[in-house]
Amino acid sequence: MVSDMPIRPAEPRDAEALAGLLGELGHPAAREAVLERLAGLGGRDPVFVLDEEGTLRGLGAMHVGPQLHRARPVARITALVVTEAARGRDRGLLLVQHAIGVARDRGCELIELTSRLHRESAHGFYEAAGFTRTAHRFSRDL
Repeated sequence: MVSDMPIRPAEPRDAEALAGLLGELGHPAAREAVLERLAGLGGRDPVFVLDEEGTLRGLGAMHVGPQLHRARPVARITALVVTEAARGRDRGLLLVQHAIGVARDRGCELIELTSRLHRESAHGFYEAAGFTRTAHRFSRDL
């Protein structure tokens, strides 16, 4: 395990690397767009990076908030990616464990995530990390 790698909040100086990570996840974005999105989050929703000696190897982003149908807040992992070159070395698990810690610290009763249907290896990773398939997600572009 690589537990000595620091996970820290994402910063504006990370925008170029974050754009690359989002591209690996299938959500390409320009550096400027990442800067705008980080600023728009205003620190409300956690965005964190796995920083290996100044090189970003992973990204996690979450939304935490109250739900009408739940007694306590729910956390949703909205993005989680590790560079292709760094996969298979427990880095993704570190990001998931960090997200779970954030959710607990914020009093959440549940942490959830979604994953595209074609990402079968990611599905296996999430199940191995303790997540259970519980629903189908539907979406519609607006």
